[in-house]
Amino acid sequence: MKHLIKISLLLLFIAPHFAFAFPKSNPVPGGIVLLSINNNHQANTARYKNKKLAVISQQGKKYVLVGLSLSTKPGAHFINIKNTTGKTEKLRFTVKPKTYKAQYLTIKNKRKVNPYKKDMTRILSEKKRKSAAKKNWSPVPPHADFNVPVEGRISSIFGLRRFFNEQARRPHSGLDIAAPQGTPIKAIESGTVIESGDFFFSGNMVYLDHGQGVISLYAHMHTINVKSGDKITKGQIIGTVGETGRVTGPHLHLAIIANQTLVDPLQFLPQLSDKAAKYYKSK
Repeated sequence: MKHLIKISLLLLFIAPHFAFAFPKSNPVPGGIVLLSINNNHQANTARYKNKKLAVISQQGKKYVLVGLSLSTKPGAHFINIKNTTGKTEKLRFTVKPKTYKAQYLTIKNKRKVNPYKKDMTRILSEKKRKSAAKKNWSPVPPHADFNVPVEGRISSIFGLRRFFNEQARRPHSGLDIAAPQGTPIKAIESGTVIESGDFFFSGNMVYLDHGQGVISLYAHMHTINVKSGDKITKGQIIGTVGETGRVTGPHLHLAIIANQTLVDPLQFLPQLSDKAAKYYKSK
């Protein structure tokens, strides 16, 4: 009996760490902020820089989820939200500075670094599709209990200032998990496919809408098992790991979007904290 009690207490201690992977508030450029709201607030009126904000729940409490771009300046920031009387309130939060390291990569296919003139029509067309997917909004309340999409080693983290063949490019917009080609990729949460296809830089890619502007993106896939409009369940296999697009090897590029902003996926996946620590230690 005493042995069973000890096991029960141990499970109670462990459960908060593994049973529910709630996002971690990290108010830095590229991070996220969770602001607590109550029944006196109209949740669907929350705005940051005129963009709608998602509201997530945990243990009966509601939080406004604010995605911060890499260009966000340190200091005081505010969101606007209406109370039940219709009056707009400002909720304040402070963004701390963060400096991201540089990463230098050699891309064998030089065309993926300096596209040909004839490639630009395709690239610009895909840019519009990406922008539309990024702005997608559905009223469905998002769940915030994300699963790890694929087993593997973290090979690159969000925010790194990138240089391809010694040429400066945009910072890394997601989390890279290296795995053998053909490794199954699972949806991190239930959602709807809002975009998929073969993209010049991103290779085979899928966008999943989880509700209220929270979107996950899976790039460089070998195969895609879903199509636009499909309803996906959490953990469903949506494709396999590949090395399509601009890559140095097979891996999954996972990106998370909140209020039309690319943010650090690690804030939503505390399960990867140990692997992330190993990555930082090796650099």
